Amino acid sequence: MAGIPLYFVETQDDLDDFGFEDYGSECDGIRITAFLDVAGQDNLTPLARLEKYAFSENLFNRQIVARGLLDVLRSFSDDEKDFLAVMEIVLRLSEDAEPTVRAELMEQVPHIAFFLQENKGRFPTAFSKYLVPVVVRYLTDPNNQVRKTSQAALLVLLEQNFIDKNDIEAKVCPILLELAAPDSDDDYKVEAVAIICKMSCMLSKEIVEKLLLPRFCDLCSDERLFQVRKVCAANFGDICNTVGQEATEKYLIPRFFELCSDNVWGIRKACADCFMAVSCSASPEMRRTKLSPLFINLICDPSKWVRQAAFQSLGPFISTFANPSSAGLYIKDDGTLSIRQLNEDPRSVSSSDKNAPNCNTSNCSSEKVDSIEASLRLSPGNNTPCSVETLQDTMEEKSKNVTEAQTSVFDGTSIDASKLPLSTCTDDKFCISENGSKSNGQASGSGGEQNMTTECCLASHQLPVDNFNSFYYWRPPLPDISQELELLHLDAKQQDATEESHCKCHSYTTSSEIEKVLMSLQPHMDDPNVQAQIQVLSAALRVAQLDCQPEDELKDQEESCSNLLSGECSLSSCSLTDEKNVAVSESPFGEHASQTMNSEDWQNESTESSDKEDDNELLFGEEKFKVQDIIPQPLLEQYLSMTDPARAQTVDTEIAKHCAYSLPGVALTLGRKNWHCLKDTYETLASDVQWKVRRTLAFSIHELAVILGDQLTAADLVPIFNGFLKDLDEVRIGVLKHLYDFLKLLHEDKRREYLYQLQEFMVTDNSRNWRFRYELAEQLILILELYNPTDVYDYLRHIALTLCSDKVSEVRWISFKLVVAILQKFYSNGTSALGLNFINELTLKFRHCPKWVGRQAFAFICQAAVEAECMPIDQFVEHLLPNLLSLASDRVANVRVLLAKALRQTLLQKVYFTSVGNPHLEEVEETVLVLQSDGDKDVRYFATVEPAQNPVGLTTFVN
Repeated sequence: MAGIPLYFVETQDDLDDFGFEDYGSECDGIRITAFLDVAGQDNLTPLARLEKYAFSENLFNRQIVARGLLDVLRSFSDDEKDFLAVMEIVLRLSEDAEPTVRAELMEQVPHIAFFLQENKGRFPTAFSKYLVPVVVRYLTDPNNQVRKTSQAALLVLLEQNFIDKNDIEAKVCPILLELAAPDSDDDYKVEAVAIICKMSCMLSKEIVEKLLLPRFCDLCSDERLFQVRKVCAANFGDICNTVGQEATEKYLIPRFFELCSDNVWGIRKACADCFMAVSCSASPEMRRTKLSPLFINLICDPSKWVRQAAFQSLGPFISTFANPSSAGLYIKDDGTLSIRQLNEDPRSVSSSDKNAPNCNTSNCSSEKVDSIEASLRLSPGNNTPCSVETLQDTMEEKSKNVTEAQTSVFDGTSIDASKLPLSTCTDDKFCISENGSKSNGQASGSGGEQNMTTECCLASHQLPVDNFNSFYYWRPPLPDISQELELLHLDAKQQDATEESHCKCHSYTTSSEIEKVLMSLQPHMDDPNVQAQIQVLSAALRVAQLDCQPEDELKDQEESCSNLLSGECSLSSCSLTDEKNVAVSESPFGEHASQTMNSEDWQNESTESSDKEDDNELLFGEEKFKVQDIIPQPLLEQYLSMTDPARAQTVDTEIAKHCAYSLPGVALTLGRKNWHCLKDTYETLASDVQWKVRRTLAFSIHELAVILGDQLTAADLVPIFNGFLKDLDEVRIGVLKHLYDFLKLLHEDKRREYLYQLQEFMVTDNSRNWRFRYELAEQLILILELYNPTDVYDYLRHIALTLCSDKVSEVRWISFKLVVAILQKFYSNGTSALGLNFINELTLKFRHCPKWVGRQAFAFICQAAVEAECMPIDQFVEHLLPNLLSLASDRVANVRVLLAKALRQTLLQKVYFTSVGNPHLEEVEETVLVLQSDGDKDVRYFATVEPAQNPVGLTTFVN
């Protein structure tokens, strides 16, 4: 503003008339409005002079008036009539033909709005009458700078709730809807869409749903400008959050599906970025059945950038499935994670894969259902009635019923036949009913097998619980309800006749659709993502073709299943190799693929699959154990694949870091009972070659420990935690910042193992990294409560004394507080002998230190000890006070200054030292008098000044 006189092209005499005198640089605000106070030769009133300059032919005069409007309004605020006259001038000035004047005026509108809001009682209608129309009109200004300025001003006004509801509905929204109309100019439309999206979160749900939502849905399908669709996709989550779940599922989700399949990859990427926000506004059913398959499509997108964004949003999207009732954890209002105790032992699930010879019943019984579910979800264009919803509902119902029956048997309680299901399914097609019969859909098996199985089930009721065998584990006892089954058989025969034709037709339709998808994927066999999708679709094709097999083949499979139940067929006989062979031999697509695919590619794929068959046979039980029912299985599989090195090459080099960043959220969603699904992935990330990945895990390991509980933490996290302790400083700092939070979750015996390892934090890769030692001192202050006084004296005392002698003053000052906390630990636990030994060591190390820094430290420790009242006052007077007062004769002035502060501002403020008859009061006052006559003026000042006149905190002692 120092060059304002250069704005004017008139002569110096004219400048004097304008009132722009030669003020200094510190008077910029005065220079702007100085022309109002100078009575020039024109003999005009300030209001008339303002009007003269506001409509002057000189451009710079009008700019100055626009820039100083806030000061002008304050000058005329005392008189309401003059104030309204100024507002009329503002309206006329807003119609200036020069864009720079209009831009200057609009920049002042938010400031003027704040002023009017403060004086709303005096000018209640000024803002709505004068400023809102200007802002709205400038949204359609032909100048780009003016429009941008008005858009920013509008958002500020809406954020501060300055514009009332009536003005929004009558003035703001109509102009935005007009600008966003289909026949509107392209530039105006893009800008209007951006404003609508940004202001939606600032408006009420009623206004958005009534006025803006219909136009937003139309803009999502704008065929002319992809920029409009991209802006809608980028802000889709905010709109969903504003309108709520009902409107989201009714109006927005269909548009979101269109945007996710848009031809422009940037729009699909924007959808992947906001996927979590959209999921938060959807119901659990919509999230599981609709959004999950849609997200899988984004993960398999042909564009690398879309896949990259999808994988980055995969963890946050999974976290939206979190359910406190199933995970056993919930977040309080203050943001802290709290544990909700579950009835089951969290360790039992994790250890069953190592100690128990059998796998979980619900996992085994629903294994094939999960595989079908994964296949159908990965299959694009699968809209058949037998979809994910039906399979998942069936799976959850069966798993729940089997678990209830099994729990009753193990606990020795009776089983209520009314609560048991009609059939306990062990496969998606073969079931064992209450009388032991195997059924395919609603069909019954042979009579001999029914009788044999029924006898086994009835006999199991008569056996005591102690006579446990594998049959009890795999199949809970079932009640005898043969009479009810006679009626059910009649209904089953009638249903078979009506459903058989429908099932066959549906199966053939599903097979043909999957074959078409597989054919379309053949040209992209080089992509690993496409190869994985082809494998899943092949499995889905085989499942669909099994529905069309003749009854003879089904009976053969029933016999093999019966052998499996009786123990004659081992688990390895149902290996993945047999499934793949059957899929190739029985599938007509396999023959077609062998003719269309390149022979070399087919041989390479066959070789790779054959190499993995042996490993699959060995790990078959482990793969089954990773099945869970919290989130859709394909999402979990994609998340676990983020640690695959191939993903780093084809998707993103930072994909492992994104996986590590979102792992606590995924673990919270799955709950501790499903930790086995993430254990291997976590161990892989903990050994990643990129230190950024390990650093991310180190910063969140304490939160993961809260999620898993003490048993799983000790078994699975402690070894990784130990590895982080020996890692790079960039990784160790993550462990150190939350060291107390992690150690407090461990058992006492496990916690004591880290006492000696705490000394390792004193050694760093770079000795100049003093913040590392500072953080260690802060954590040790918290860790003191986790150990008994003896352990503190034996291990932590040495670390504290070493930190007190650090080269960096910041580390020393925080370490002095650590020393005071240690003293408080000793005396509060009745171990005064340890406290006395520690005091003697402090006196020897610091009071008699040859360096003045050590003696100054002793004065600070004494002052902090008195303020914190960490020890009995008689102990302080006997062991510390004499050595403290002796510092009055120290030859270094800085030591005496700190002594004066300690005596004047701390000791003499305590009741003990001010009480009448205190034998130590005289000695302290004599020392203060000596310091008041000290040769150093700073010592004299702090020995004389009253604490109220110079309140000094502990941190002010840092020199």
